[in-house]
Amino acid sequence: MLAYIIRRVLLIIPTLFAIMVVNFVVIQAAPGGPIDQLVAQLEGRAVSATARVSGGGGETVSSGVKVGGSEQTRASRGIDPDTLKKLERLYGFDKPPTERFLMMMRNYLTFDFGSSFFRDRRVMDLIIDKLPVSISLGLWTTLLGYLISIPLGIRKAVRDGSRFDVWSSSVIIIGYAVPSFLFAVMLVVLFAGGNYWHIFPLRGLTSENWSSLDWWHRIVDYFWHITLPITALVIGSFASLTMLTKNSFLEEISKQYVVTARAKGLSERRVLYGHVFRNAMLLVIAGFPGAFVSILFTGALLVEIIFSLDGLGLLGYEAAINRDYPIMFANLYVLTLLGLLLKLVGDLTYTIVDPRIDFGTRGA
Repeated sequence: MLAYIIRRVLLIIPTLFAIMVVNFVVIQAAPGGPIDQLVAQLEGRAVSATARVSGGGGETVSSGVKVGGSEQTRASRGIDPDTLKKLERLYGFDKPPTERFLMMMRNYLTFDFGSSFFRDRRVMDLIIDKLPVSISLGLWTTLLGYLISIPLGIRKAVRDGSRFDVWSSSVIIIGYAVPSFLFAVMLVVLFAGGNYWHIFPLRGLTSENWSSLDWWHRIVDYFWHITLPITALVIGSFASLTMLTKNSFLEEISKQYVVTARAKGLSERRVLYGHVFRNAMLLVIAGFPGAFVSILFTGALLVEIIFSLDGLGLLGYEAAINRDYPIMFANLYVLTLLGLLLKLVGDLTYTIVDPRIDFGTRGA
Protein backbone atom coordinates (compact mmCIF):
# COMPACT_ATOMS: atom_id res chain seq x y z
CA MET A 1 0.00 0.00 0.00
CA LEU A 2 2.84 2.41 0.81
CA ALA A 3 4.37 1.79 -2.61
CA TYR A 4 1.01 2.56 -4.25
CA ILE A 5 0.67 5.83 -2.32
CA ILE A 6 4.19 6.88 -3.34
CA ARG A 7 3.45 6.10 -7.01
CA ARG A 8 0.24 8.11 -6.91
CA VAL A 9 1.93 11.09 -5.25
CA LEU A 10 4.71 11.02 -7.84
CA LEU A 11 2.11 10.80 -10.62
CA ILE A 12 0.52 14.02 -9.36
CA ILE A 13 3.57 16.01 -10.48
CA PRO A 14 3.44 15.31 -14.25
CA THR A 15 -0.38 15.41 -14.23
CA LEU A 16 -0.45 18.82 -12.59
CA PHE A 17 2.29 20.09 -14.90
CA ALA A 18 0.44 18.90 -18.02
CA ILE A 19 -2.82 20.54 -16.94
CA MET A 20 -1.05 23.82 -16.28
CA VAL A 21 0.69 23.67 -19.68
CA VAL A 22 -2.57 23.11 -21.56
CA ASN A 23 -4.36 25.93 -19.76
CA PHE A 24 -1.41 28.29 -20.16
CA VAL A 25 -1.38 27.68 -23.91
CA VAL A 26 -5.15 28.18 -24.16
CA ILE A 27 -5.05 31.44 -22.22
CA GLN A 28 -2.01 32.56 -24.21
CA ALA A 29 -3.97 32.14 -27.44
CA ALA A 30 -7.16 33.76 -26.15
CA PRO A 31 -7.90 37.34 -27.23
CA GLY A 32 -7.63 40.12 -24.71
CA GLY A 33 -5.52 40.26 -21.60
CA PRO A 34 -4.82 42.35 -18.50
CA ILE A 35 -3.18 45.11 -20.52
CA ASP A 36 -6.21 45.31 -22.81
CA GLN A 37 -8.41 45.49 -19.72
CA LEU A 38 -6.29 48.27 -18.28
CA VAL A 39 -6.28 50.21 -21.54
CA ALA A 40 -10.07 49.81 -21.78
CA GLN A 41 -10.40 51.20 -18.26
CA LEU A 42 -8.16 54.14 -19.05
CA GLU A 43 -10.33 54.85 -22.09
CA GLY A 44 -13.51 54.49 -20.03
CA ARG A 45 -14.67 51.30 -21.78
CA ALA A 46 -13.95 48.67 -19.14
CA VAL A 47 -16.84 46.70 -17.70
CA SER A 48 -15.19 45.71 -14.45
CA ALA A 49 -11.55 46.10 -13.57
CA THR A 50 -9.93 48.05 -10.79
CA ALA A 51 -6.35 48.30 -11.85
CA ARG A 52 -3.66 50.33 -10.24
CA VAL A 53 -0.60 51.14 -12.28
CA SER A 54 2.49 52.41 -10.54
CA GLY A 55 4.76 55.07 -11.91
CA GLY A 56 7.84 54.66 -14.06
CA GLY A 57 9.51 52.58 -11.35
CA GLY A 58 7.87 49.49 -12.85
CA GLU A 59 6.62 47.79 -9.68
CA THR A 60 6.29 44.04 -10.15
CA VAL A 61 2.61 43.23 -9.90
CA SER A 62 2.80 39.50 -10.43
CA SER A 63 5.31 36.78 -9.78
CA GLY A 64 5.45 34.68 -12.89
CA VAL A 65 1.82 34.46 -14.03
CA LYS A 66 1.94 36.55 -17.16
CA VAL A 67 -0.02 36.22 -20.34
CA GLY A 68 -0.17 38.97 -22.91
CA GLY A 69 -2.87 40.44 -25.07
CA SER A 70 -3.22 41.28 -28.71
CA GLU A 71 -0.69 43.79 -30.01
CA GLN A 72 -2.90 44.58 -32.98
CA THR A 73 -5.83 45.32 -30.73
CA ARG A 74 -3.79 47.66 -28.55
CA ALA A 75 -2.22 49.44 -31.50
CA SER A 76 -5.62 50.09 -33.06
CA ARG A 77 -6.62 51.98 -29.92
CA GLY A 78 -4.01 54.65 -30.51
CA ILE A 79 -2.10 53.99 -27.28
CA ASP A 80 1.42 55.39 -27.22
CA PRO A 81 3.91 52.55 -27.97
CA ASP A 82 6.18 53.65 -25.13
CA THR A 83 3.27 53.40 -22.71
CA LEU A 84 2.49 49.90 -23.97
CA LYS A 85 6.08 48.82 -23.45
CA LYS A 86 6.01 50.16 -19.90
CA LEU A 87 2.79 48.24 -19.22
CA GLU A 88 4.25 45.06 -20.68
CA ARG A 89 7.34 45.44 -18.53
CA LEU A 90 5.16 46.18 -15.52
CA TYR A 91 3.16 42.96 -15.95
CA GLY A 92 6.16 40.96 -17.16
CA PHE A 93 4.88 40.43 -20.70
CA ASP A 94 8.21 41.51 -22.16
CA LYS A 95 9.53 37.99 -21.51
CA PRO A 96 8.98 35.01 -23.85
CA PRO A 97 6.00 32.74 -23.02
CA THR A 98 8.23 29.77 -22.16
CA GLU A 99 10.20 31.83 -19.67
CA ARG A 100 7.01 33.17 -18.11
CA PHE A 101 5.58 29.67 -17.72
CA LEU A 102 8.72 28.20 -16.18
CA MET A 103 8.93 31.15 -13.79
CA MET A 104 5.30 30.62 -12.85
CA MET A 105 5.75 26.90 -12.13
CA ARG A 106 8.95 27.51 -10.15
CA ASN A 107 7.12 29.98 -7.93
CA TYR A 108 4.10 27.70 -7.61
CA LEU A 109 6.25 24.93 -6.14
CA THR A 110 6.52 27.11 -3.03
CA PHE A 111 2.90 28.34 -3.35
CA ASP A 112 4.09 31.79 -4.35
CA PHE A 113 1.25 32.94 -6.60
CA GLY A 114 2.42 36.53 -6.89
CA SER A 115 0.04 39.48 -6.65
CA SER A 116 -3.27 40.21 -8.32
CA PHE A 117 -3.15 42.48 -11.37
CA PHE A 118 -6.24 44.41 -10.35
CA ARG A 119 -6.69 43.96 -6.59
CA ASP A 120 -3.24 45.11 -5.43
CA ARG A 121 -2.97 42.17 -3.01
CA ARG A 122 -1.05 38.91 -2.87
CA VAL A 123 -3.03 36.08 -4.44
CA MET A 124 -2.32 33.75 -1.51
CA ASP A 125 -3.80 36.32 0.89
CA LEU A 126 -6.91 36.55 -1.28
CA ILE A 127 -7.30 32.77 -1.39
CA ILE A 128 -6.87 32.49 2.38
CA ASP A 129 -9.50 35.20 2.88
CA LYS A 130 -12.01 33.35 0.69
CA LEU A 131 -11.31 29.82 1.94
CA PRO A 132 -13.60 29.91 5.04
CA VAL A 133 -16.63 30.60 2.84
CA SER A 134 -15.80 27.97 0.21
CA ILE A 135 -14.81 25.31 2.74
CA SER A 136 -18.02 25.92 4.69
CA LEU A 137 -20.16 25.55 1.58
CA GLY A 138 -18.24 22.60 0.17
CA LEU A 139 -17.80 20.63 3.38
CA TRP A 140 -21.31 20.93 4.79
CA THR A 141 -23.01 20.47 1.42
CA THR A 142 -21.02 17.32 0.68
CA LEU A 143 -21.46 15.83 4.15
CA LEU A 144 -25.19 16.55 4.35
CA GLY A 145 -25.68 15.40 0.77
CA TYR A 146 -24.10 12.03 1.54
CA LEU A 147 -25.87 11.68 4.90
CA ILE A 148 -29.23 12.21 3.17
CA SER A 149 -28.61 10.47 -0.15
CA ILE A 150 -27.11 7.19 1.07
CA PRO A 151 -29.89 6.23 3.55
CA LEU A 152 -32.54 7.46 1.10
CA GLY A 153 -31.02 5.53 -1.79
CA ILE A 154 -30.79 2.35 0.29
CA ARG A 155 -34.42 2.67 1.40
CA LYS A 156 -35.55 3.24 -2.20
CA ALA A 157 -33.62 0.14 -3.30
CA VAL A 158 -35.13 -2.02 -0.56
CA ARG A 159 -38.64 -0.74 -1.32
CA ASP A 160 -38.24 -0.57 -5.09
CA GLY A 161 -41.57 -0.06 -6.82
CA SER A 162 -43.47 0.88 -3.65
CA ARG A 163 -45.43 4.09 -3.10
CA PHE A 164 -42.51 5.48 -1.11
CA ASP A 165 -40.18 4.84 -4.06
CA VAL A 166 -42.58 6.55 -6.48
CA TRP A 167 -43.23 9.76 -4.55
CA SER A 168 -39.60 10.11 -3.43
CA SER A 169 -38.53 9.72 -7.06
CA SER A 170 -40.84 12.62 -7.94
CA VAL A 171 -39.08 14.79 -5.37
CA ILE A 172 -35.70 13.67 -6.67
CA ILE A 173 -36.65 14.53 -10.26
CA ILE A 174 -37.59 18.05 -9.16
CA GLY A 175 -34.33 18.39 -7.25
CA TYR A 176 -32.36 17.20 -10.27
CA ALA A 177 -34.18 19.43 -12.76
CA VAL A 178 -34.16 22.69 -10.80
CA PRO A 179 -30.71 24.30 -10.35
CA SER A 180 -29.44 25.29 -6.93
CA PHE A 181 -29.62 29.02 -7.54
CA LEU A 182 -33.39 28.83 -8.17
CA PHE A 183 -33.85 27.07 -4.86
CA ALA A 184 -31.68 29.81 -3.34
CA VAL A 185 -33.94 32.52 -4.76
CA MET A 186 -37.01 30.70 -3.44
CA LEU A 187 -35.48 30.40 0.03
CA VAL A 188 -34.62 34.11 0.02
CA VAL A 189 -38.19 35.02 -0.92
CA LEU A 190 -39.65 32.73 1.75
CA PHE A 191 -37.26 33.00 4.71
CA ALA A 192 -34.83 35.90 4.23
CA GLY A 193 -37.05 38.95 4.13
CA GLY A 194 -38.41 38.51 0.62
CA ASN A 195 -42.21 38.51 0.65
CA TYR A 196 -42.91 36.29 3.64
CA TRP A 197 -40.74 35.63 6.70
CA HIS A 198 -37.46 37.18 7.76
CA ILE A 199 -35.98 34.32 9.76
CA PHE A 200 -32.48 34.00 8.34
CA PRO A 201 -29.89 36.62 7.37
CA LEU A 202 -29.24 37.35 3.72
CA ARG A 203 -25.62 38.47 3.75
CA GLY A 204 -22.28 37.11 4.88
CA LEU A 205 -20.99 34.05 6.72
CA THR A 206 -21.22 35.63 10.18
CA SER A 207 -22.67 38.73 11.82
CA GLU A 208 -20.70 41.95 12.15
CA ASN A 209 -20.43 41.51 15.94
CA TRP A 210 -19.31 37.87 15.62
CA SER A 211 -15.88 38.49 17.17
CA SER A 212 -17.47 39.93 20.32
CA LEU A 213 -19.73 36.91 20.93
CA ASP A 214 -18.91 34.01 23.23
CA TRP A 215 -18.03 30.65 21.65
CA TRP A 216 -21.53 29.21 21.91
CA HIS A 217 -23.21 32.16 20.23
CA ARG A 218 -20.49 32.18 17.56
CA ILE A 219 -21.42 28.63 16.58
CA VAL A 220 -25.12 29.47 16.55
CA ASP A 221 -24.50 32.62 14.49
CA TYR A 222 -22.37 30.69 11.98
CA PHE A 223 -24.99 28.00 11.37
CA TRP A 224 -27.73 30.65 11.32
CA HIS A 225 -25.99 32.31 8.37
CA ILE A 226 -25.18 29.17 6.35
CA THR A 227 -28.57 27.44 6.74
CA LEU A 228 -30.15 28.84 3.57
CA PRO A 229 -27.17 28.54 1.18
CA ILE A 230 -26.39 25.02 2.38
CA THR A 231 -30.05 24.02 2.03
CA ALA A 232 -30.14 25.34 -1.53
CA LEU A 233 -26.97 23.47 -2.48
CA VAL A 234 -28.03 20.20 -0.83
CA ILE A 235 -31.44 20.22 -2.52
CA GLY A 236 -29.80 20.82 -5.86
CA SER A 237 -27.12 18.14 -5.49
CA PHE A 238 -28.57 15.15 -3.61
CA ALA A 239 -30.68 13.78 -6.48
CA SER A 240 -27.99 12.15 -8.62
CA LEU A 241 -26.21 10.69 -5.58
CA THR A 242 -29.46 9.18 -4.29
CA MET A 243 -30.19 7.48 -7.60
CA LEU A 244 -26.59 6.26 -7.85
CA THR A 245 -26.90 4.70 -4.40
CA LYS A 246 -30.23 3.08 -5.24
CA ASN A 247 -29.01 1.62 -8.53
CA SER A 248 -25.81 0.33 -6.95
CA PHE A 249 -27.80 -1.47 -4.24
CA LEU A 250 -30.31 -2.87 -6.72
CA GLU A 251 -27.47 -4.29 -8.80
CA GLU A 252 -25.83 -5.92 -5.79
CA ILE A 253 -29.09 -7.24 -4.30
CA SER A 254 -29.76 -9.25 -7.44
CA LYS A 255 -26.43 -11.09 -7.28
CA GLN A 256 -26.01 -14.71 -6.22
CA TYR A 257 -24.09 -14.06 -3.00
CA VAL A 258 -27.06 -12.12 -1.61
CA VAL A 259 -29.40 -15.01 -2.39
CA THR A 260 -26.97 -17.37 -0.68
CA ALA A 261 -26.72 -15.14 2.40
CA ARG A 262 -30.50 -14.99 2.71
CA ALA A 263 -30.74 -18.76 2.25
CA LYS A 264 -28.37 -19.20 5.20
CA GLY A 265 -30.92 -17.42 7.39
CA LEU A 266 -29.12 -14.11 7.82
CA SER A 267 -31.30 -11.15 8.76
CA GLU A 268 -32.13 -8.59 6.09
CA ARG A 269 -30.18 -5.95 7.99
CA ARG A 270 -27.12 -8.23 8.14
CA VAL A 271 -27.42 -8.94 4.42
CA LEU A 272 -27.74 -5.27 3.48
CA TYR A 273 -25.10 -3.76 5.73
CA GLY A 274 -22.78 -6.72 6.19
CA HIS A 275 -22.54 -7.87 2.58
CA VAL A 276 -24.23 -5.51 0.10
CA PHE A 277 -23.15 -2.19 1.59
CA ARG A 278 -19.40 -2.44 1.09
CA ASN A 279 -19.81 -3.51 -2.54
CA ALA A 280 -22.52 -0.99 -3.45
CA MET A 281 -20.74 1.94 -1.83
CA LEU A 282 -17.65 1.72 -4.02
CA LEU A 283 -19.21 3.73 -6.83
CA VAL A 284 -20.64 6.26 -4.40
CA ILE A 285 -17.28 6.79 -2.71
CA ALA A 286 -15.62 7.25 -6.08
CA GLY A 287 -17.68 10.39 -6.64
CA PHE A 288 -16.85 12.04 -3.31
CA PRO A 289 -13.68 13.92 -4.39
CA GLY A 290 -15.32 15.33 -7.50
CA ALA A 291 -18.44 16.38 -5.58
CA PHE A 292 -16.45 18.20 -2.91
CA VAL A 293 -14.11 19.98 -5.32
CA SER A 294 -16.97 20.96 -7.61
CA ILE A 295 -18.91 22.62 -4.81
CA LEU A 296 -15.79 24.09 -3.26
CA PHE A 297 -14.64 25.97 -6.35
CA THR A 298 -17.37 26.24 -8.94
CA GLY A 299 -20.72 24.77 -7.97
CA ALA A 300 -21.60 27.48 -5.45
CA LEU A 301 -20.87 30.55 -7.62
CA LEU A 302 -24.46 31.74 -8.10
CA VAL A 303 -25.37 30.81 -4.53
CA GLU A 304 -22.41 32.88 -3.32
CA ILE A 305 -23.69 35.86 -5.32
CA ILE A 306 -27.29 35.49 -4.09
CA PHE A 307 -26.28 35.27 -0.43
CA SER A 308 -23.37 37.76 -0.70
CA LEU A 309 -20.80 35.12 0.23
CA ASP A 310 -17.39 36.11 -1.09
CA GLY A 311 -15.77 32.74 -1.73
CA LEU A 312 -13.35 31.18 -4.20
CA GLY A 313 -16.05 30.67 -6.82
CA LEU A 314 -16.83 34.38 -6.98
CA LEU A 315 -13.13 35.23 -6.82
CA GLY A 316 -12.37 33.00 -9.81
CA TYR A 317 -15.30 34.37 -11.80
CA GLU A 318 -14.27 37.98 -11.27
CA ALA A 319 -10.68 37.08 -12.15
CA ALA A 320 -11.81 35.55 -15.45
CA ILE A 321 -13.90 38.62 -16.29
CA ASN A 322 -11.04 41.00 -15.48
CA ARG A 323 -8.34 38.77 -17.04
CA ASP A 324 -6.60 38.63 -13.67
CA TYR A 325 -4.30 35.78 -14.61
CA PRO A 326 -2.46 35.39 -11.28
CA ILE A 327 -5.77 34.58 -9.57
CA MET A 328 -7.00 32.43 -12.46
CA PHE A 329 -3.91 30.24 -12.56
CA ALA A 330 -3.64 30.07 -8.77
CA ASN A 331 -7.26 28.89 -8.57
CA LEU A 332 -6.57 26.30 -11.26
CA TYR A 333 -3.40 25.12 -9.55
CA VAL A 334 -5.03 24.75 -6.13
CA LEU A 335 -8.17 23.15 -7.60
CA THR A 336 -6.17 20.59 -9.60
CA LEU A 337 -3.82 19.75 -6.75
CA LEU A 338 -6.67 19.35 -4.28
CA GLY A 339 -8.65 17.23 -6.74
CA LEU A 340 -5.71 14.88 -7.35
CA LEU A 341 -5.07 14.50 -3.63
CA LEU A 342 -8.74 13.80 -2.94
CA LYS A 343 -8.72 11.17 -5.66
CA LEU A 344 -5.95 9.44 -3.74
CA VAL A 345 -7.95 9.75 -0.52
CA GLY A 346 -10.94 8.23 -2.33
CA ASP A 347 -8.86 5.24 -3.42
CA LEU A 348 -7.63 4.71 0.13
CA THR A 349 -11.22 4.89 1.38
CA TYR A 350 -12.02 1.92 -0.84
CA THR A 351 -9.82 -0.24 1.38
CA ILE A 352 -11.75 0.90 4.46
CA VAL A 353 -15.15 0.07 2.96
CA ASP A 354 -13.95 -3.22 1.45
CA PRO A 355 -10.73 -4.61 3.00
CA ARG A 356 -10.53 -7.14 0.16
CA ILE A 357 -9.30 -4.34 -2.12
CA ASP A 358 -5.52 -4.04 -2.03
CA PHE A 359 -3.97 -1.42 -4.29
CA GLY A 360 -0.54 -2.46 -3.13
CA THR A 361 -0.75 -5.63 -5.24
CA ARG A 362 -1.19 -3.65 -8.46
CA GLY A 363 1.68 -3.24 -10.88
CA ALA A 364 3.55 0.03 -11.32
